[in-house]
Amino acid sequence: MDKLGEYSLLYDFYGQLLTGKQRQIYEEVRFGDLSLSEASELFGVSRQGIHDMVRRVETALDRYEEKLGLVRQFRELREKAGRIRGICEEMKKDPGLSEKVEEILRLTREMEES
Repeated sequence: MDKLGEYSLLYDFYGQLLTGKQRQIYEEVRFGDLSLSEASELFGVSRQGIHDMVRRVETALDRYEEKLGLVRQFRELREKAGRIRGICEEMKKDPGLSEKVEEILRLTREMEES
């Protein structure tokens, strides 16, 4: 995933932990395609101030993920769900289901424990 995509996902999970002003500036610059100069004029902050704010927000998002790990957990659960879907597709074709059923049960337990 590219850097913008990664920070978009982090923002989806942790954006509400930022201040209102941080959210507003970050959304306009990263998601609204506002240039630093345009954001500077809009918010009455220097161009360097806007740049620093965007960097501080990204640093905060990284720290939240380090401490809380919600995005990592989300990705792990999504990967396990994909494996379950794949197993189910195999089960449709294979009459000997017992091993696959056991794997589904194991994956389900892992998902419930995380």
